[in-house]
Order: sequence, then structure tokens, then C-alpha cells
Amino acid sequence: MTTTAARYLYLTRHGQASPDETELTANGRRQAILLGERLRDHPISAIHHSPLPRAAQTAHLIAEQLTQRPEIPLHPSEPAGDYLPYVPDRRELPADTADALLGFLGQFPPEERDRGPALAREALARFTGPVPGDEPRHELVVTHNFLIGWLVRAAQDAPDWRWLGVNHANAALTVIRYAPGRLSSVLFYNDMSHLPADLRWTGFPPRAAGVRGRGSDRGSG
Repeated sequence: MTTTAARYLYLTRHGQASPDETELTANGRRQAILLGERLRDHPISAIHHSPLPRAAQTAHLIAEQLTQRPEIPLHPSEPAGDYLPYVPDRRELPADTADALLGFLGQFPPEERDRGPALAREALARFTGPVPGDEPRHELVVTHNFLIGWLVRAAQDAPDWRWLGVNHANAALTVIRYAPGRLSSVLFYNDMSHLPADLRWTGFPPRAAGVRGRGSDRGSG
């Protein structure tokens, strides 16, 4: 009989990026270092990251802070990248927001709309669910706003289109638990307690109520 154990999936969005997204800003590097310090006492066994520079740099800065354990492997991963995970049909969407949501999705080029769903399915297969064996597994995925929304949506068994509107700040932390025989559980979401006030909410849509926005960076509404 095959046994399975719980998976603890740690999710973070890359640190604040430069306008051309080729590197982290000074604030983005600080965010990544502070998140790494927060995770120092957690039993992270692997770090998966988007191949894009802003996520790869964030992952390396986090790993450099995890000095109390043997070197943690870093794995570049296309399914952890930046893409549209699902493009809904108008009939799936609430009538009062359909125009706005479809307008948002329509600004992305066809290649992003076409390749995303297959990568999203691969991300679900690779990063979610219980793991083989007797020992819980703790993994970190350094990724982008859209994939975090997609995985949180899936953990809550929400409709596929509902990744839209789920936004995540730079270097905030979300943890999902997948335990055998139990519902997946979002233990906490978009937690920024490791960041000082001046480093919080970056990358969040400025129009979000009650939030000091600093640029959308592909925010999903």
C-alpha cells in the first residue's frame, strides 16, 4: 500500500522589479532578503522558481538566507512562470464584470492566451496535492501574480475563471496545505508581516480599496 504525506506549498511573488522587469529594484532585493530571513527556520526542501529574471533573482536571494540547513536546490520551472492560466468564456463570468474582465484579458497577445492553460495544468500536477512517503514536504515556489491566484483558486475549489481578482503583493507569503484525506487548506494568504510598512503592497493594483498601491504589474483586477 502506497502511503502519502502532507505537502506544504509556500508561494511568493517575486520582489519589486525594475520598469523593464530585467532585475529587482533595491526595494525588491530587500523584500526577498527579508522573506528569506522569515523562512530560515522552516524546513524548506526545494525552491522552484519562474525562469524570468525577477523571479530567479528573488529565489536566489531567499536561498542565500537559508543558511542553517544544507544547500537547498533551486529549480527553474516553466509552469512557475508568468502566463494566463485560464481564459474564460463570457458566459462563465458575472454579467456586471464580464466586460471589464474580458477587456483586461484582451490586452495580452494571443501566444500568452494560448500557451497558458497547459502550463497551468502542469503547475497543478507538479506543485499540489499530498506527496508520496511518510514525511511532510515543504516546498517554496517563487512565481508571479497570476499563478498564485490560480493555485489559491484551485485550493478553494472555485471556478476556473476565479483566478481573476486574486492579487498578491511582491514578496508576500501564502501557504497551502494538502493533507491526505482532507480538503486543501489555505493556511494564510498574502502575508506581509516580515516586511516593514514601506515595502508592503508593492505590485498591488492601486485602485484596490484601502491599499496604498504602487503599480499593477499585471494585477488581475
